[in-house]
Amino acid sequence: MKYFSQLKAALFLVCLIPFGRLLWYGYFNQLGANPIEFITRSLGTWTLVILLVTLSITPLRNRLNWPWLIKLRRMFGLFTFFYALLHFITYIWLDQFFDIGSIFMDVIKRPFITIGFAAFILLIPLALTSTNAMIKRLGGKRWLLLHKLVYIIAIFAVIHYWWLVKKDITQPAIYSAVLLILLGYRVIKPKLK
Repeated sequence: MKYFSQLKAALFLVCLIPFGRLLWYGYFNQLGANPIEFITRSLGTWTLVILLVTLSITPLRNRLNWPWLIKLRRMFGLFTFFYALLHFITYIWLDQFFDIGSIFMDVIKRPFITIGFAAFILLIPLALTSTNAMIKRLGGKRWLLLHKLVYIIAIFAVIHYWWLVKKDITQPAIYSAVLLILLGYRVIKPKLK
């Protein structure tokens, strides 16, 4: 594709918009009555959105016959980790003030935090092994096997969001449907990577 580097740069900037928006809102004191909740939920939502975008790369690449799309997957995957890390840091720092005991009890007692924490922990090795050097070091087959964890992470992330919501489950249902389509496509086309 002739303009791929410009497209990638533009998408990189687009992926930074949610972060920039939070900075803007914070600077102008527009984070609402509960700023910690607003930041945490916003970062969690964008983690999930970008994760689903990452998972959509392979089906779109195959359906549209655009092989160059695969070159965007790593960037989207790393942005998923970036927003998940910010979501996690917001929770342990601004919400829990690094109170390890309180965090531990939260993880044990609140199922949506337990599954969200599990999703974050599983995401770490994927981020750490996202470089070409790590692919070479692990070997292609082992690297692919490890990165299949993304499917479990996505399921956990959707459940985390579903269990968090108390009343209106419209958004979690939409994310669940999108994930079901993306995973269903892989079942129908089992040779997809």
